[in-house]
Amino acid sequence: MSVSEIFEIPKFYYFESGNDFSGSKGDFAYKIANGEKLKCMTWHGRLCSMKAEIEHEAEFEHTQEGFDQLIKWLEEMYRS
Repeated sequence: MSVSEIFEIPKFYYFESGNDFSGSKGDFAYKIANGEKLKCMTWHGRLCSMKAEIEHEAEFEHTQEGFDQLIKWLEEMYRS
């Protein structure tokens, strides 16, 4: 079950295990990278995050609350 109304994103425990996650919907692409904080990047196009021009980037606390904020932010970036 996804935590997002828009994207197929796994629950927070996936990220607690140290995993990164990337996906897309249409031309909108995103990556959630693990570290001391959760970092989310968005861009348009089919290139991977290493080759794409990142349009938006934000960091969130590595907690369930921070993850919930990340999902909300990502959905807002998609809608704008």
